[in-house]
Amino acid sequence: MTQILFLGLVAAIAVQRLLELRRSARNVAALRARGAVEVGAGHMPVMRALHAAWFAAMLAEVFLLGRPFVPGLAALALVGLAAGQALRYAAIRALGDRWTVTIMVLPDAPPVTGGLYRRIRHPNYLGVILEIACVPLLHTAWLTALVFTVLNALLLRVRIRAEERALREANGYDAAFGERPRFVPR
Repeated sequence: MTQILFLGLVAAIAVQRLLELRRSARNVAALRARGAVEVGAGHMPVMRALHAAWFAAMLAEVFLLGRPFVPGLAALALVGLAAGQALRYAAIRALGDRWTVTIMVLPDAPPVTGGLYRRIRHPNYLGVILEIACVPLLHTAWLTALVFTVLNALLLRVRIRAEERALREANGYDAAFGERPRFVPR
């Protein structure tokens, strides 16, 4: 029974991601119309593959390896998932029509510094980090949590460098965020 509930939750998160991709596509089109350009697109195929594989891996681990449901671990993972969702949606709300899955730079537009961006540079990425680690742990898929957390960290290292470099060149990013921590508020 817990495996079926886990499958339902993973399916709900997959639908959520698909809806977010639609929102992102609308925002990209509107940003392009305002003169925005995409940068750092080279890592996007890897990001798509990583996220798709994450969904498949956690389901395979739970169903094929028979991972048990551990209530205490699931409770902690649920808190992490909730925090990740809250961070991601607070970032999406703060960025508004500038939120996209790709890195879009709107030349001469000031960086978004409201909401959680007052405290940290990358609340959306922190939310994704928490989700990638915690969703598999809802049903003790520890191998998926470990492998994909490491792979995601490597990918985010590339992505964040590309994003910050592009924003630095186009939007005065350093003036707005130079002293602000990336993930953990001081």
